[in-house]
Amino acid sequence: MSDSEDNRLAGRARRYVQVGTRVGTLAAKLAGERYFGLKLNKGEHAEDLKQVLGGLKGPLMKVAQILATIPDALPEEYARELQQLQSNAPAMGWLFVKRRMAAELGPDWRAKFGSFEAEAAAAASLGQVHRATTKAGQAIACKLQYPDMQSAVEADLKQLKLAMSVYERYDKAISTARIYQELSARLREELDYELESRHMALYGLMLKDEAGVHVPDYVPELSTKRLLSMSWLEGGPLLGVVD
Repeated sequence: MSDSEDNRLAGRARRYVQVGTRVGTLAAKLAGERYFGLKLNKGEHAEDLKQVLGGLKGPLMKVAQILATIPDALPEEYARELQQLQSNAPAMGWLFVKRRMAAELGPDWRAKFGSFEAEAAAAASLGQVHRATTKAGQAIACKLQYPDMQSAVEADLKQLKLAMSVYERYDKAISTARIYQELSARLREELDYELESRHMALYGLMLKDEAGVHVPDYVPELSTKRLLSMSWLEGGPLLGVVD
């Protein structure tokens, strides 16, 4: 089965259209309030923004997640809604899961697991996680990268760079170049599951004697560039720990 990620240019073009159509409508409402005095229900607008970004996935959703964790970075209505994207983002359906797993592990992929839950246990900006067990019965987490994410990341980063440069014209106290460089580097790293597996092994070795710190074990036979399998660890949202 061929993967649409082979056509990067077409993928980026689709992404530009998606983002422009969905985000543009919400931006127009915000501009209407600011420049024409039109009344805007911020609670409803914030919820709409959460739904749009949750559906788009990718860097735009990631930036929203980050902003929602920074005190006073966003109005309360927006921070409250966007915080839900941290642990309650919408997942992609079973059709995507079957296609991704078959593309990464072959058409007989289900035979390589003891069990595999169809419903995602968690969903984030660049991928979603499913509970599964190995043939030996070990509980594992399988992180599946969303389709066309490399194209989406590059397309979104170009749009973010433009947005940041426009913002800097209005607020020269903040230089956005370094922020953009750091964000770009980290987002591209997040797409590299092979790099993440090496980091997992490194930190597991470094922190093995630290009380209260647990690093999952990498499961290489059930992992690829866009599928990362590891031992299952119970936990909670980071914001819950901070609070």
